[in-house]
Amino acid sequence: MKIIEQVLTDSYVIKPDFYTDDRGYFSESFNKKKFEQICGKQINFVQDNISKSSKGVLRGFHFQKGDYAQSKLVKVVKGRVFDVAVDLRPNSKTFKKWHGIELSEDNQLQFFIPKGFAHAFLSLEDNTIFEYKVDNYYSKDNEGGLIWNDNQLSVNWPLKKIILSEKDLQLPRLDF
Repeated sequence: MKIIEQVLTDSYVIKPDFYTDDRGYFSESFNKKKFEQICGKQINFVQDNISKSSKGVLRGFHFQKGDYAQSKLVKVVKGRVFDVAVDLRPNSKTFKKWHGIELSEDNQLQFFIPKGFAHAFLSLEDNTIFEYKVDNYYSKDNEGGLIWNDNQLSVNWPLKKIILSEKDLQLPRLDF
């Protein structure tokens, strides 16, 4: 496991060790001790989530607020996504900045997104399976979000045809 790049303050693109041969592959997708050594921060993931999406499905931007804020470690098991994190921490030097990266079953990259960030992903293929670990439990009363096409962010989404849930269509614009 190694950090490929630090993209926004406290967020990292990570490449796990990956071994292939004529039988297939093996990868240790997460190791708490190695993660804490390379990132310099302690983490206690308490929940794993998984989703399956068709091409063009955009989920987000979502985040949890206050005591329910979550750090996430995200990856693609099957298919490809364009994954985006936005720093919403007012005292951060990367406040209101975003970073997008393609995560896929082929590149095996992972994206660590700390507390205080909004997160979204766009499925680039049918039947994409997306997995993420979080370090806090979900709280409906403490969820927040931003509309995917907020002009203050101007994210360059790689697909024109976007499929959104009713809930995500109602998310607000950045107001700070």
